[in-house]
Amino acid sequence: QVHLVESGGDSVQAGGSVRLSCAAPGYGEFCMAWFRQAPGNNRERLATMEWVATITGDGQTDYRDSVKGRFTISRDPAQTTLYLQMDSLKPEDTAMYYCALARVRWCESHPTFYASWGQGTRVSVSS
Repeated sequence: QVHLVESGGDSVQAGGSVRLSCAAPGYGEFCMAWFRQAPGNNRERLATMEWVATITGDGQTDYRDSVKGRFTISRDPAQTTLYLQMDSLKPEDTAMYYCALARVRWCESHPTFYASWGQGTRVSVSS
């Protein structure tokens, strides 16, 4: 079982920035993703997970339209940590954010593609 640990969640005002981290040592060659879930849901309800961004084993990135130009997914050079830099935050970005891992090099945006999930870190954006 892969152990993923998110951190960095915070409460900020609209327009602010937050950087999320996901410790994932040894999995830099695989697809990783960030998903988010609106308040009131739980991690087991995959149908309510909203895809945010992915990074393939080759470093190719992709984003949902609503976060393009504001969020950046990346890995550290040692490929032990996944990041999500979130800028120009909006109240609709408020959610629990989860990192996820698929043991393949390519990525898909559906949550069922991912076998390993972290426990989540909360981001709250006030207007």
